[in-house]
Amino acid sequence: MLLRDKVAVISGAASLRGIGLATARLFAEHGARVAILDLDQRAAQDAASSLG
Repeated sequence: MLLRDKVAVISGAASLRGIGLATARLFAEHGARVAILDLDQRAAQDAASSLG
């Protein structure tokens, strides 16, 4: 994928078993900078931390 140096904004990515977090992981693995948005701020922070 051509995602290096691109920015991806993903909403609803705080669920550890959801498609949003899976998408965030995939984009991050391919070099994108990922921003996670969710109503549950704590869960969003945990999800972002899990990406590295």
